[in-house]
Amino acid sequence: MRPCGGASGPSGVCGAPLGAFWRGGVVQVFPCIWKGQYFSSGNEPAENNRGTPMFRHLMYKIKSTGPITVAEYMKEVLTNPDKGYYVHRDMLGEKGDFITSPEISQIFGELIGIWFISEWMSSGKSSAFQLVELGPGRGTLTGDILRVFSQLGSVLKNCDISVHLVEVSQKLSEFQALTLTDEKMPLERDVESLVYMKGVTKSGIPVSWYRDLKDVPKGYSFYLANEFFDVLPIHKFQKTPHGWREVFIDIDPQVSDKLRFVLAPGATPAEAFIQCGETRDHVEVCPEAGVIIQELSQRIALTGGAALIADYGHDGTKTDTFRGFCGHKLHDVLTAPGTADLTADVDFSYLRRMAQGKTASLGPIQQQTFLKNMGIDVRLKVLLDKADESSVKQQLLHGYNMLMNPKKMGERFNFFALLPHQRVQGGGHQMGPNQSKPSASPPVAGFGELTWR
Repeated sequence: MRPCGGASGPSGVCGAPLGAFWRGGVVQVFPCIWKGQYFSSGNEPAENNRGTPMFRHLMYKIKSTGPITVAEYMKEVLTNPDKGYYVHRDMLGEKGDFITSPEISQIFGELIGIWFISEWMSSGKSSAFQLVELGPGRGTLTGDILRVFSQLGSVLKNCDISVHLVEVSQKLSEFQALTLTDEKMPLERDVESLVYMKGVTKSGIPVSWYRDLKDVPKGYSFYLANEFFDVLPIHKFQKTPHGWREVFIDIDPQVSDKLRFVLAPGATPAEAFIQCGETRDHVEVCPEAGVIIQELSQRIALTGGAALIADYGHDGTKTDTFRGFCGHKLHDVLTAPGTADLTADVDFSYLRRMAQGKTASLGPIQQQTFLKNMGIDVRLKVLLDKADESSVKQQLLHGYNMLMNPKKMGERFNFFALLPHQRVQGGGHQMGPNQSKPSASPPVAGFGELTWR
């Protein structure tokens, strides 16, 4: 494992003209040893970088202003309006760089649809609700949920439902529209508006697209984020004999067309996000995730509803999880930026803190536990009994294995929920280690066994 810092003195940090933060006197850079094995520190051949427009953009940026944070690097690489990975690419599915649970099995989305209906019923069957998905991918998950809503139309017949999708990628929003909307009903487009696209789903439900959660109308809503938080920009910190130092990305002075990790010579503003008494020697924090959780918790506290988050992550225990994926394989995060997905495990303990007590939180619990509580075994049996072709049965069993096998997604992925305090008054839930045990009340589906009332 390679240290990300250079030698002592200015040459350990500097390469090309640097910003004012990095100037002024001799700085000492302490090497930080990566505890994970997800990536190398730019140890790939330099020629892999030369051809990407994003690499040239980053080189110019670093030469102009100095080393950049990992958060700034991720934001540029993933969502730069001209060259960002998510903006113009179809990265999902077998031909893409990664695959998500909704693309693996229809059962995943169906059970989440059941979860929302269960919570709607438990909280009084309001006359209307919004279904809001953050980062909807190709729209597969929302499509599966809406199919469940249609199948249980007798339950929801007096409820006015609307769909609101938060998506920054124009490419993906077009895929979502193809998946969800009725092709006979033309889409309304207005690139200058906060609602940049509108349509009607195949089941007749209005659907709108936004670039930011804050633009979604406030109201009684169910929020969904599946593999959304893991791609938000993170700041990385290494504990040194001189205190915490933030990890930056710089040009390698030995190889001019190569990037490397370095440590900041002093404290940086993002250090404020590190918990007092933190015992780990390497920490990743995501301020943007905190802002979104605060927005969600404020909305739920004010107007009701719930948020369900599914992602791979941990409860404040892991250290270095920053990695890249290209063609379903691990990819060096500093090589050929803009051609691979960048991701980091979600720190659910941080999400819980960022709710600031405005809402109750449940989880994280492992995906296999959540789906089992939601009745995945029963649903699989129904689908297998209905399937006539052996290939369909094999596909169902393969999808089930991917979702539930502890060595695949079963233990790796977790579910986490935000709900109004009045909804969570009792036992039957699997709590996070830092949550106090409440008094008795009906369990929330998934975090306890599903019960219909």
